[in-house]
Amino acid sequence: IGEIVLGDIYQVRARDTLINHNGTELIMPNSQKIPKDRFRKGDTIRAVVAEVKRDNGNLAIIVSRTSPLFLERMFENEIPEVYDGIIEIVKVVREPGERSKVAVISNDERVDAVGACVGMKGIRIHSIVRELCNENIDVINYSKDKKEFIKRSLQPAKVLSVDLDPSGKHAKVVVPAEQVSKAIGKGGVNIRLASALTECEIDVYRELDYDDDIEISEFAEDFGEEIIDVLYKMGFDTARAVLELEADEIAKRSGGKIDAKLAGRILQTIEEEFEEDELN
Repeated sequence: IGEIVLGDIYQVRARDTLINHNGTELIMPNSQKIPKDRFRKGDTIRAVVAEVKRDNGNLAIIVSRTSPLFLERMFENEIPEVYDGIIEIVKVVREPGERSKVAVISNDERVDAVGACVGMKGIRIHSIVRELCNENIDVINYSKDKKEFIKRSLQPAKVLSVDLDPSGKHAKVVVPAEQVSKAIGKGGVNIRLASALTECEIDVYRELDYDDDIEISEFAEDFGEEIIDVLYKMGFDTARAVLELEADEIAKRSGGKIDAKLAGRILQTIEEEFEEDELN
């Protein structure tokens, strides 16, 4: 288990794909395929052995391309410093085919961990990205300083400050207004991965600019005090902070207290308010 294998596809079935590896049958369930994977009979693929079990008395070898271990083994194969132990992989988190984050640390102060993993002009990391169907890979220098690690984990966004609660399990992060979408990522992927990597629930807040913003409390007449309180608890102090997110994301982050329809109405009301201010 944990070994990378190379094999030829000899059958693509409804629920899985069968692979021949030196005369041994390997099974890759659809759940272990990267969503963008498209295989045909005769294709050669790489995967990691995820499980070995008995199925009706026969030995079944399950392989995966979605496991974080697959990405870790790819780093070992493509980056000599990782294979030799000069660079250590601390943790890997993935949303297969979309984005992954890899925390690394160098055991030799002369070796830059991130630079060695990325390679000259990105050549090393690009070969791994291609294998993973163009999955974006963020390589991050690990830090024992939790605040610094949270800052780094949210790349490519620039973080202004991190407020960590005493338990170290919840952080409020402030970023420039134009960086909020980067910090959260498409569909929330960046903030989810950063939270998983740091083992800390992260909430992103925009840097306040009171000159051209409106306190969210001023919309109490439109939405009601209860909804305003929910928005405050989500970290939305101002109207522009709410506009940084799509309706679906607001609904998701509210924990069911605001549905997508109401979130859409909230966004529309705020947008109309700003449009009126501009006309005046």
